[in-house]
Amino acid sequence: MRIDILTIFPEMFDGILSASMLGRASANGILEFHAHNIRDYSLNKHHNTDDYPYGGGAGMVMLAQPIMDCIDAVTAMSEAKPRRIVMTPRGKTLTPELAMELAKEERLLILAGHYEGIDERVMELMDEEISIGDYVLTGGELPAMVLIDCVSRFIPGVLGSSESAEDESFSGSGLLEYPQYTRPAEYRGLAVPEVLLNGNHAEINKWRRKQALKKTFENRPDLLEKAELNDKDRAYLSELAENKRENE
Repeated sequence: MRIDILTIFPEMFDGILSASMLGRASANGILEFHAHNIRDYSLNKHHNTDDYPYGGGAGMVMLAQPIMDCIDAVTAMSEAKPRRIVMTPRGKTLTPELAMELAKEERLLILAGHYEGIDERVMELMDEEISIGDYVLTGGELPAMVLIDCVSRFIPGVLGSSESAEDESFSGSGLLEYPQYTRPAEYRGLAVPEVLLNGNHAEINKWRRKQALKKTFENRPDLLEKAELNDKDRAYLSELAENKRENE
């Protein structure tokens, strides 16, 4: 997959795109990253990329001209038509399902806005607007990094195990991930649960399921409304709810 990022701070992407799994995926030819400086396409003698908003208001708005010219130039750099994405708080929320959908694309073009907003004429060129959560950051660079990292995990060959992406929080059953342990079996008086040491995979799977339900119940009960639950799950959740009421 080729991923083009349009930003006024391309240097912010140097570290994350060349390190860890993303760096290895790039070195192995699975992912191809290109960060483009929007300022390079500004026709203003000062290379400005923003101006005051029509109608007044606080902050500055990113200009349409340099962004549109950047989009045109970058789009022409490859025969594959990119799926155009802009990172913005008003966009649809990034979910595992959306990330898996984007992972099937041959090419992504991601616009990382800055300042108070982006000229709406640019927004009309984009295929979709995406948000990473109900909060506002100083720019779209960090959200773009989050999107890239999230999407990349669903591209074959990026992760060490083909099962990893499906087995973690928010994937598969819709529950949070169960607790994980590694060696030694005891450290500073804290022991690994015995069930994980006995080699009985059926019992291990039961324990992990209950722990995932418990973590979700305690930290993100809203996820349980859409989670895939069976009768045993519901009975266990009722037990957890009853224990909570007794302890309140």
